[in-house]
Amino acid sequence: MNLEQLYQGTLVVDIAIGFITLEALLLWAFHKWTGRGLALADCVLTIISGACLMLALRCALVPGGWPGMALFLIAAGLAHGADLRSRWANKPHVDLA
Repeated sequence: MNLEQLYQGTLVVDIAIGFITLEALLLWAFHKWTGRGLALADCVLTIISGACLMLALRCALVPGGWPGMALFLIAAGLAHGADLRSRWANKPHVDLA
């Protein structure tokens, strides 16, 4: 398999999804064992959004995968919007006037 074939298939995306999963597990384990770092609850929506984008890309690389691509893009957008909303709600209000 040459580099062009590698990037035209789904293997690279599968590897990226694997790294996202590993990252989430490591964040969870590190926080659980040490009490430091990011709690999974603080970054789960970001992880879901990124994973959904990778899954949408994977569907786009498969013939006939457009329904899955549309579904994962919608899910990524919803997770991203929920993430922004939760961060905005937790931000203290600063009045510049």
